[in-house]
Amino acid sequence: AFEVWEKDISELPPGYQEITCHMIFDVKMGENFRRKARFVADGHKTKTPAAMTYSSVVSRDSVRIALTIAALNDLDVLACDIQSAYLCADCRERIWTRAGTEFGSEAGQPMIVIKALYGLRSSGAAFRALLAETLDKLGYKPSYADADVWLRPAVKANGFEYYELVLVYVDDCLSVSADPKKTMMGIQADFKLKDDKIEEPDIYLGASIAKMSLDNGKWCWTMSPEKYVKSAVANVEEYLAKSGRQLPGKCVTPFSCNYTPWLETSAELKADGIQHYQELIGVLRWAVEIGRVDILLETSLLSSYLAMPREGHLEAALHMFGYLKTHPKRKLGFDASHPEIDEKRFRKCDWSEFYRDAQEAIPRNMPEPRGNVMSTHCFMDANHAGDKETRRSQTGILIFCCKAPTIWYSKRQNSVEASTFGSEITAMKTAIELIESLRYKLRMFGVPIEGPTNVFCDNEAVCKNTTKPESVLNKKHHSIAYHRGREAVACDTVRVSKEGTHTNLSDVFTKVMGQTKREGLLDKFTY
Repeated sequence: AFEVWEKDISELPPGYQEITCHMIFDVKMGENFRRKARFVADGHKTKTPAAMTYSSVVSRDSVRIALTIAALNDLDVLACDIQSAYLCADCRERIWTRAGTEFGSEAGQPMIVIKALYGLRSSGAAFRALLAETLDKLGYKPSYADADVWLRPAVKANGFEYYELVLVYVDDCLSVSADPKKTMMGIQADFKLKDDKIEEPDIYLGASIAKMSLDNGKWCWTMSPEKYVKSAVANVEEYLAKSGRQLPGKCVTPFSCNYTPWLETSAELKADGIQHYQELIGVLRWAVEIGRVDILLETSLLSSYLAMPREGHLEAALHMFGYLKTHPKRKLGFDASHPEIDEKRFRKCDWSEFYRDAQEAIPRNMPEPRGNVMSTHCFMDANHAGDKETRRSQTGILIFCCKAPTIWYSKRQNSVEASTFGSEITAMKTAIELIESLRYKLRMFGVPIEGPTNVFCDNEAVCKNTTKPESVLNKKHHSIAYHRGREAVACDTVRVSKEGTHTNLSDVFTKVMGQTKREGLLDKFTY
């Protein structure tokens, strides 16, 4: 990573900046608190280089889609981890440092940084560009919907056409193909892999990944944050033990009975308490990202108080860790089989008089669809004026690719609605935006989509207003959401059906429920 500068330091070419470095020790929570050490440059002390420094990573929903595609098209999945990733790339910045005692006999000498040292502003982008060259050489092209999902057309021995995928999260690569080892060997030809391992993934992004057999004789991939959750709980317990405290026991739900964070009147936390609270919420947020959807609503509610939390909010967060300790197991299965839908639930109408030119926006540059078709389904709900302090409503959305939960959403609405219809039609607008984004991504991944997305809503008025052309709008300030939903139905992006509140799966993302009801809903789409 370094090259000794044997001349006088004043003779360095123009533009070189001196930088200090340090050794950093860290703990990886997602890998059972594995200890790591890195020699890191203090890149925050240097000027921003002219070269691009931004480096993206694959999005979590893209990973879930890819695992569903693997089951849908009966493809294998292999993973690898590139060793000392950044140091594989050349440094893009003009940087020098003075060697410390860790350099042994060369201590005190000026060193030119020649590799993309950890901590430099451009190192992430430098490594990503280097890996991109390898993938491009292998015939892969990045998707416009997610630049870290790479596609390559392929054909199975039986003539079945599909797309091979490579997903990149910094130095973690995931290959989805009928023969993924060929791709992995191509990557290994240019990079040193950690322990030279190319194998089916068991951990990805902190979650445990495994195959599961289904009752219909097929298989699917599952994602479980159990190891991450157990490690996080142990970490919190260790922290509390220092002050003689412990997590609450027998927590049957994420919130204690009838707890409402917006009515909290306890004392505000001091600086160290605020930092601890923010760290706890950060851990809970990542747990949600990698599969603990059962705490999505409660995590969303507590996240509203990150700037000025109170003692009661901290106790509520600790209660959630008590719940995770009591219920450590809850995983997602990316089942690629299609759910049975009663077509009689949906009505087809002539919208030509209202939205004459309505048609779904199909990307012109999308790859030719290959592989088996994928159906999409969405449950949506809103808890009208659920926040008793601001009277704002909570939107909850759950979107499936086939039977695989792919996108989950729980967020407080920006506006205050005077009626249940207002909050539900606003939630419908948000759901359609997420659906359109998902359909775009699927198309750019080369996935053929089966018809419009089925949307299930438990509000009768919203269902009628979006499915019947003759329905009229009573309140003008809802016009944007009103026409957004109707136009999506008119151009066959979605079709809407009434779903009873007792079977609406998104209810668990909008209402704090008792144990029996919430687990009844969760058991329908988690394991």
